[in-house]
Amino acid sequence: MKTSVLRTEDCGLRMGESLRTPHSALRNYGLSGLGAAVLTCAVTLVVHAQSLSYSSGQNVAPAYEGWEVGADGTKYFLFGYMNRNWEEEIDVPIGPGNVFSPGAADQGQPTHFLPRRNRFIFKVRVPSGFGEKDELVWTLTSNGKTEKAYATLRPDYVVDDVVKASETGALGAGTSSPEVRGNTPPTVHIEELRSRTVKAGEPVTFVDQVKDDGIPKRRTPSLASLARAQQAAAADPNLAAQLRNPAMSPPSRITVGKVTGLHTSWFVYRQPAGAKVTFDPPQVKPWEDTRAGANSPWAPLWTPPKLPDDGKQEVHVIFDTPGTYVLRCRADDGALYGDEEVTITVVR
Repeated sequence: MKTSVLRTEDCGLRMGESLRTPHSALRNYGLSGLGAAVLTCAVTLVVHAQSLSYSSGQNVAPAYEGWEVGADGTKYFLFGYMNRNWEEEIDVPIGPGNVFSPGAADQGQPTHFLPRRNRFIFKVRVPSGFGEKDELVWTLTSNGKTEKAYATLRPDYVVDDVVKASETGALGAGTSSPEVRGNTPPTVHIEELRSRTVKAGEPVTFVDQVKDDGIPKRRTPSLASLARAQQAAAADPNLAAQLRNPAMSPPSRITVGKVTGLHTSWFVYRQPAGAKVTFDPPQVKPWEDTRAGANSPWAPLWTPPKLPDDGKQEVHVIFDTPGTYVLRCRADDGALYGDEEVTITVVR
């Protein structure tokens, strides 16, 4: 069976040359076509369920997440990506292997790709005169494979903050509340010039300050609930068997789950190929690491670290290779986030 029958906007999976997130997966079909769409996607799921997970050696797929309208009426395309590796971070400089068309090749996309799924990473202003049938294409080549993301202004691709909160895992799909709809993204300010020159191998200190509206409320895993679940499994052999084999249990939700609670994270957005940047203290992962024990809001039992009362934190960074770097600091409340970045020139 070929997986190029549908593009990813048809079922939210890796299909052919693009990656599309689930929120508009079924809305692309009328009711009469829904059964066929679900059947096709279900068959594809079976095929892909047999795939292996990889630590390295796989490529990065660009993802078109949808489009939004700013407060001033300006339209923006939203992009992310899926690095199919669990460990390997890939560098792809701006050029034939990391390019937009039509228009300028550099539209502010990353050149350093963190592992796994990274959603709503950057936005591109919709070109003047762009129509519903036009496409802006992001082409990305890595580890010998080329894939493309196709951005359009189709009405069912419209994204708002509730959609973002749902797809990043703070909400279950299709759920909402007045509190959630009133949430505004946290803000972060780097107490630093927009650029700085430093020496390779020497630590440099940055200070960030975050502010938030306190929504959504901090939600931490309940150890008591876990203990009750363990007791129930011990008392019921059938339940214990299902827990040991997740394939026998229906999914509790169709979107990834995420712990809510304000936290910050520094990460590399652009860097020279093969360079290494070290952060001290180690940072909360901004990518969807769902493995138990990971320092990630998508990991089971992860708890947001307590922030200082004034919202200020220090991070010490070491760059090992001369060149130009772009670092981002992210303030994330679990549902929405805000980024600020700083450009660093590293010399010997």
